[in-house]
Amino acid sequence: MPLMPKRVKFRKSQRGSRSGESQRGNTISFGEYGMQSLGRAWVQNFQIESARVALTRHVKRKGKVWIRIFPDKPVSKKPAETRMGKGKGAPEQWVAIVKPGTILFEMEGVPESIAREAMRRAAAKFPIKTRFISRDSMKA
Repeated sequence: MPLMPKRVKFRKSQRGSRSGESQRGNTISFGEYGMQSLGRAWVQNFQIESARVALTRHVKRKGKVWIRIFPDKPVSKKPAETRMGKGKGAPEQWVAIVKPGTILFEMEGVPESIAREAMRRAAAKFPIKTRFISRDSMKA
């Protein structure tokens, strides 16, 4: 079951702007360690899910993991070899808008070395650069 909203007010949305830094969701709120984005992208629902699987498999389902992003933006696409016009295409996939500074995942209940390696494996699933941060490093 892919990550997507149960229902939305509008079926199709405009592309919007990806400029600027993350204004919210840019501090560790729940866990001890986090994965912070350094770039900007539309992260697709299957990328979030595959990163979550990589994360939980490495820690052998110990500790607790929070997913801090959710794909709530529909991206539409017209079929291949279709002529111009005739309206906007059907919603094809769901994406989460990620800006620099956004916390993608948080984790607690495991040693830092294991958390660091788990986040490294999960980061390989994303189309952007990320960095490992801890609650201690944010205070400094």
